[in-house]
Amino acid sequence: MAEAAAEITTHPVETAIDRLDDVVFVDVRDGPELDAKGRIPGSIHASRGMLEFHIDPESPYHIEEFVSGSELLFYCAVGGRSVLAAQTAQEMGLSAVANVEGGFEAWTEAGGPVEMAA
Repeated sequence: MAEAAAEITTHPVETAIDRLDDVVFVDVRDGPELDAKGRIPGSIHASRGMLEFHIDPESPYHIEEFVSGSELLFYCAVGGRSVLAAQTAQEMGLSAVANVEGGFEAWTEAGGPVEMAA
């Protein structure tokens, strides 16, 4: 985990909240976590287990936001899975990626907006 964290950019949660309108947030938690706790408004869901398929433009599971050119801020519950997700995205050729320090838990504790999953 420490090795992956050393290879990526991590933004403090306050910085991430300030950037809500100018980046794409990528939620890598599993579906039941979104249903139970909500998500960052406007975020896309790309569970950690399917991430490589969502990033790959040749995959039938590809999500267009991964090729939009926007900066991608990954988050999970507390920051572990999103560190690995950001590292994977970087290894797959995406350059504008970062992790949200402390994940969704830190986001809610800092008063970041939350919406319930549809």
